Amino acid sequence: MILNKSLETFFDELASNSATPGGGSIAALAGASSAGLISMVCNLSIGKKNCEQHQEEIKSILEKSEELRKHQQELIEQDVEAFNDFMSALRMPKNNEEEKLLRKEALNHALQKATFVPVRIMEHSAELLLLSLKLAPICNKNVISDVGIAAVMAESAINSAWFNVAINLNSCKDEEFADRIWEKTEQIMDKIEGITEQTIEIIQDELYSND
Repeated sequence: MILNKSLETFFDELASNSATPGGGSIAALAGASSAGLISMVCNLSIGKKNCEQHQEEIKSILEKSEELRKHQQELIEQDVEAFNDFMSALRMPKNNEEEKLLRKEALNHALQKATFVPVRIMEHSAELLLLSLKLAPICNKNVISDVGIAAVMAESAINSAWFNVAINLNSCKDEEFADRIWEKTEQIMDKIEGITEQTIEIIQDELYSND
């Protein structure tokens, strides 16, 4: 499992001529990193006097960010599994019509599975971006910069996962499925429009107010 490997081994494998881990796993890693930072800021805000009136909301954000972190970590592995399934389908024999049909069905199933992974990364990362916006004005101001990094990482995860969705749908022959997924990604993009900028503005106002 990727999560059990050292960072050095992970990045060595990422840089190798192996197709996995690849961009999908990195998108999920960015999302998991965003979640981890949000959780860290929450943990460093709980019990702090200057966050006293927001304790319940911070605890609620922490619970959600930890749930999303686990999902993103699972998606790091699932992206590799989905790619391997697709490659297995690609290697299926096609010597006769029956084999060709079975291979076509397996490829379509594997491609859809490989597409659902980055879509889920986008969905979870959109939630993390919204959590960053909620957390910024109520967190421990000593670690408010980490909220900004969490927001940027969440948006990066969304944009990164979108590329994986796009390249998969480029090979998809099921137009109905492709249209449904494109509509879903557009909804996610509409949902997060301007959120990173709003979060950064809150953080900049706080940082510049200390000048």
